Amino acid sequence: MKLKDLKIIIASDISAGRDGIGIEFYYLGELLLEEIFRDDCKQTHEVTLHRKEVLLNVVQYAIDCYQREIPQQFVDA
Repeated sequence: MKLKDLKIIIASDISAGRDGIGIEFYYLGELLLEEIFRDDCKQTHEVTLHRKEVLLNVVQYAIDCYQREIPQQFVDA
């Protein structure tokens, strides 16, 4: 798997009990990591995988992207 083929989508999510921003990761058009999400309501950072197995270097790359692209400070929800 080539990291250069990973595509990301940044999106906010405001729904019942959830308010924050996250990043999704796709590999060749297929959802790979459902999201890394900053939840301002719970004041947590969460990872949801779409596949059962994801290579460690992909997870590390995804975390690096998340920390670079998403502000880490929680916003008052």
